[in-house]
Amino acid sequence: MQELRIEFMKISRNSNSFTESERALFKKALDVCENAYAPYSNFRVGATLLLENKLFISGSNQENASFPCGICAERTALFAARSNYPNLKIIKIAITTKSRDFNNTNPVAPCGICRQVLLEYEIKQKSDIEVYLFNKEKVIKFNKAKDLLPFYFTEERLKRK
Repeated sequence: MQELRIEFMKISRNSNSFTESERALFKKALDVCENAYAPYSNFRVGATLLLENKLFISGSNQENASFPCGICAERTALFAARSNYPNLKIIKIAITTKSRDFNNTNPVAPCGICRQVLLEYEIKQKSDIEVYLFNKEKVIKFNKAKDLLPFYFTEERLKRK
């Protein structure tokens, strides 16, 4: 039997343990929530990436009356980064939410599709992507995207013998 180990840390948002770039990452994720197009759910999500060249790339969720046509904040940011900076590694991602209709007492995690996309980028770049989920009071830090989706799907499972 193989042991599964998922590592994460819960940290107070007011902690002094965050670097200046992490604080900026959180602020940009909060700010980009305002750009969300969420007229149906009133659930705004913001995601900001930190690339290896210290550039920040942000995205917000974009809904559509035909629900499958919408896109999550995480994939908006990831696709923008890969489209514009295909050779730069993603170092960190911060994800947060805002809503008038929901009381988010805990940070919200990415959906399964976003976890899979994030994980594939992590595998492709051959280095971990730190993941920060946060709200007004709490931060949950994962050292790598694989910890969000331990039984992930890969191309290797598609190849025929």
